[in-house]
Amino acid sequence: MKLAMKLRSRLFLSISALITVALLGLMLGLISVMQMAGSQEALVRNNFVTLDIGLKLRQTLGDQLIIMLSEQRDASAFEASKQRYFQLLEEGIAQEPAGEGSEYGFKKAKADYLSFIKAYEVSPDTTHVLSGNDELTEKFNALRNGLIAEHKRALDSISDTERQAREHALLIAGLLGLVGLAVLIIGFVTAHAIARRIGEPIEALVQAADNIGQGNFDVTLPVSSAVELNQLTKRFGIMAEALREHQATNVDELLAGQQRLQAVLDSIDDGLLMIDRQGRLEHLNPVAQRQLGWDDDRVGLGLGVALQRPELDEQLQLVLRGGTLERAPEDLSIEVDGETRLLTFSLTPVIHTQGHILGAVMVLHDVTEQRAFERVRSEFVLRASHELRTPVTGMHMAFGLFRERAHFAPDTREADLLDTVNEEMQRLMQLINDLLNFSRYQNGLQKLTLAPCSIEDLLEQAQIRFTSGAEEKGIELLVEVQGPLPRLQADQPQLDRVLDNLLDNALRHTASGGLIRLQARRHGERVIISVEDNGEGIAYGQQGRIFEPFVQVGRKKGGAGLGLALCKEIVQLHGGRMGVYSRPGQGTQFYMALTV
Repeated sequence: MKLAMKLRSRLFLSISALITVALLGLMLGLISVMQMAGSQEALVRNNFVTLDIGLKLRQTLGDQLIIMLSEQRDASAFEASKQRYFQLLEEGIAQEPAGEGSEYGFKKAKADYLSFIKAYEVSPDTTHVLSGNDELTEKFNALRNGLIAEHKRALDSISDTERQAREHALLIAGLLGLVGLAVLIIGFVTAHAIARRIGEPIEALVQAADNIGQGNFDVTLPVSSAVELNQLTKRFGIMAEALREHQATNVDELLAGQQRLQAVLDSIDDGLLMIDRQGRLEHLNPVAQRQLGWDDDRVGLGLGVALQRPELDEQLQLVLRGGTLERAPEDLSIEVDGETRLLTFSLTPVIHTQGHILGAVMVLHDVTEQRAFERVRSEFVLRASHELRTPVTGMHMAFGLFRERAHFAPDTREADLLDTVNEEMQRLMQLINDLLNFSRYQNGLQKLTLAPCSIEDLLEQAQIRFTSGAEEKGIELLVEVQGPLPRLQADQPQLDRVLDNLLDNALRHTASGGLIRLQARRHGERVIISVEDNGEGIAYGQQGRIFEPFVQVGRKKGGAGLGLALCKEIVQLHGGRMGVYSRPGQGTQFYMALTV
């Protein structure tokens, strides 16, 4: 701190000296200008007074001469003019500076005037004042010429004053110029000294800091004559050495971490593609390279170009903007060595801790064998459903005829057995129909009959179908429609099947006194239709598989687990998507989003 104060004191003294010289020069110039202005003002004022009094004396003398030349002289007017003349002379004498020398002044004008008046009073003929009287004429001319000379002297004095003012102004301008030059020289010398002692070392430190910022720690540090800057340079060198050691440690740790990450990525069974913020491939693991059959390096290419699927770029840009894919993407079909491989993929953004997106990760999973198994299973289920439907239908008809001919009392064991067989055969028929319908949807055999469909009517009819069942269980069934909704182009019987399945599930999983809401609202270009209950809810671990075929969740199970899978197939066939939101113990909401 003490060393820093020394450098600060030097700078303060240098700048203070520069400011002091400038202020002294400015004050000297101001004092000189004020003195010159005061003296000039006094001289000019005195000379103008002299000119004014002289002019008045000449006018008064002229008036006296007119009185003298008149045939009937007015003695009182002449006396008043004389008094006025003497008064003007006294004013002139009062403002006249002492030591005029040989120059004509108001004192001399007074003496000449007294001589003229005396000569006039002793003149024998007062009617011819200036004719035939040489002495009186001589006195008058002396007085008049003296006043004219005094007038001229005042004018000359004013001219001299202006000349002296110009000379003083030039002198002051020269002095101020010398002061300014001195200030400029001192400022230049001071600035040069500061730049040499402080500026150059600081610039060298800045350059060293730039090199360190770019990772180059081999820098040359400056040596300055200023002790303070040497201390700063020393500490800067210590910092650079610490950064060098820290960088070496970080680089080793970074390389080790990168090797560990590379090992993890390479050991994953699924293919991984790392994508940067611009949508270009940064890295792919060996599994992805084998799955895609890439022999050459395609790092740096766009995702759509590398996979020859331009539509992937649109999905990738949506993910990089923070959005999500509305539906599961279709499988990638890749030809590798004459063999067709089917790959499922997912796109996930890589988000920084501060919230901005750094890139994306594409995960590839080979489902070739799985899809083949699903195809075989679907074909088997379809064929089995067809084969089972005919004999089961015949058995059901035969059993119906048997029930018509067999008569048992209602409370007998035989009647209970017949009712049980009938219920189980109906369940078997429903299972076969569900299997057949699901297989048709999965194999693309089911076609939709699209027609304008009113959402309000769709919900009201569903409410009518389940009102009695809800009342029997003591459950309230409400329909809530937010705002006027557009008409859908949909297959209404298929949507009725979806709502029936969802409402039936809600009734089975809602206790007495519960509430079921059948809701519809518009969200952008989609209409959201949902069935919400306040029942037992679905465990978080089961929500991810709830739409898979043959999967049953919850404590109250029944059927073959095809209802929700069939609902999802119907909604997807309409170009929509289906989802679930549930909290265990607080209820469940199933929703379908359909395009308007």
